[in-house]
Amino acid sequence: MKISGANAIVECLLEQGVDTVFGYPGGRILPLYDALYNGAIRHIRTSHEQGAIHAADGYARASGRVGVCIATSGPGATNLVTGLANAYLDSVPVVVITGQVSTNLIGADAFQEVDIYGITMPITKHNFLVKDADALPGIIRSAFSIACSGRPGPVLIDIPSDIQTSMIEFCSQDKNIAPSPQLQLSEYGSALVNKAVADIGSAKQPVMIVGGGAISEGIPEQVIGLAEKLDIPVVSTLMGLGVFPTDHPQFLGMTGMHGSKVANHAIHGADVVIAIGSRFSDRVTNNTVIYAEGKRVIHIDVDPAELDKNIPSHIGLSGNLEQLLPILNERIQDAAQTQWWKVIKQWQEKFKEDHRTEVLTAPWMLRRLSEAAAGQPYIFTTDVGQHQMWAAQNLNLREPRSWITSGGLGTMGFGLPAAIGAQVAEPEKRTICIVGDAGIKMTGCELFTVASENLPLITIIVDNSCLGMVRQLQHLFWNQHYSATLAPAEVNFVYFAKAFGIEGHLATTQEEFNQVLSVALASDKASVIVVKIPQEDLVAPMLMPNGPLNTFVDI
Repeated sequence: MKISGANAIVECLLEQGVDTVFGYPGGRILPLYDALYNGAIRHIRTSHEQGAIHAADGYARASGRVGVCIATSGPGATNLVTGLANAYLDSVPVVVITGQVSTNLIGADAFQEVDIYGITMPITKHNFLVKDADALPGIIRSAFSIACSGRPGPVLIDIPSDIQTSMIEFCSQDKNIAPSPQLQLSEYGSALVNKAVADIGSAKQPVMIVGGGAISEGIPEQVIGLAEKLDIPVVSTLMGLGVFPTDHPQFLGMTGMHGSKVANHAIHGADVVIAIGSRFSDRVTNNTVIYAEGKRVIHIDVDPAELDKNIPSHIGLSGNLEQLLPILNERIQDAAQTQWWKVIKQWQEKFKEDHRTEVLTAPWMLRRLSEAAAGQPYIFTTDVGQHQMWAAQNLNLREPRSWITSGGLGTMGFGLPAAIGAQVAEPEKRTICIVGDAGIKMTGCELFTVASENLPLITIIVDNSCLGMVRQLQHLFWNQHYSATLAPAEVNFVYFAKAFGIEGHLATTQEEFNQVLSVALASDKASVIVVKIPQEDLVAPMLMPNGPLNTFVDI
């Protein structure tokens, strides 16, 4: 049958199981918006295109499905760039559809024309500029396949307005098409697997490090099973939190720049490191030259390009982790790391933290939040900064996809729109967004979207009236020259929330926080909680810059 290109896009989205898209309309994408009118796909209009792309990102992370975002040409498309880079660095499957000027105007500096294809090439897994209307359905289908296969990532499709209005012959996709064949054991290299098994078996002080790839590959249960069989201590990257329950006796906490001292000492003292789905970013390794000294690194990742990129691996295994981990599990022997655990328990006792305090601090608040949320299906999102690290250190995360944060790009403004996407994706779960007073100023207008869609989001604003993490760096390394980091004026975020019709609460003491949290959790409506904390509070521990993992800044 013959239909318009815009209607073909909608049909292809329905084929892919898309039920929700996030976007913002404009002239060059109006044919698609007309095709969406009164259709089966829910469209959520955000306050800004950056909100739309972060919401699609949060939707994908919470659900494991591809997030979809739509914007018009020119500024609409360029407003997506930060979100695309964010999804790219964190390996999130997102398909972005942008409108473009008609094909006869491309290159003519037409109104709202910009080469978004060229701009986004370095920050997408793949992108398309559609020049042939008949090719449109195949391109849409390919985009979804690319976004979620192998190492996931964002794909952009730039579609001129005349392509959207062109009439094309449309054929539904054959749902009986056989899936792409997965790698078999022989293709992994049986000898290399055996070598990894031998190194693991001979280890005296092994540690497993779990990254975000373990979540996107859907293998948390296999990771836990392998760790328990080996009796091995486990640490997590920022992106890997939630794979291993934080209250599991083998879990030592987050490793890296603001990771726990026990976790970092364990990596430093290990003789074998088994890394699953981690790209060994600089925030995890600190000094890349000395990170692997005195230890053997077994790097397991779906993306072969990550092997030996940042840290040299003695054994690199790349492929389908869902197949690879059971192979390892089958071949290794049960182990008991008795002596190694004695050493670790000494560190645990030495670095034991006293969390008792009568003052309202972010760590206390986050531990109290974990207690209140225990046993209930919650998703936590964060923005970027001090509150992000405090949340990573103190929240009790027991399920994969219950933790959504910006890791690779460190995008301020990510938290609230990502929470919108997560809440829409998983309506049976309650999403709680933790954000700083600076980050909420960037995308706080998305509270309009929260109110418009009647989402039961709880937004906790950690307010210290400054750019907390940047101020911390200035305090420690720049002679306390707080250049452009202190807020010149106070913002009443309770009134800000009420401007959108959302209930706002202020907490300046522990008692007040307990009261307002109870009210927010009991309500099925959106709410904002403003938590005032001392400006002088710093995130600890903190690794000494460019040092080994067992040296820390004196805070």
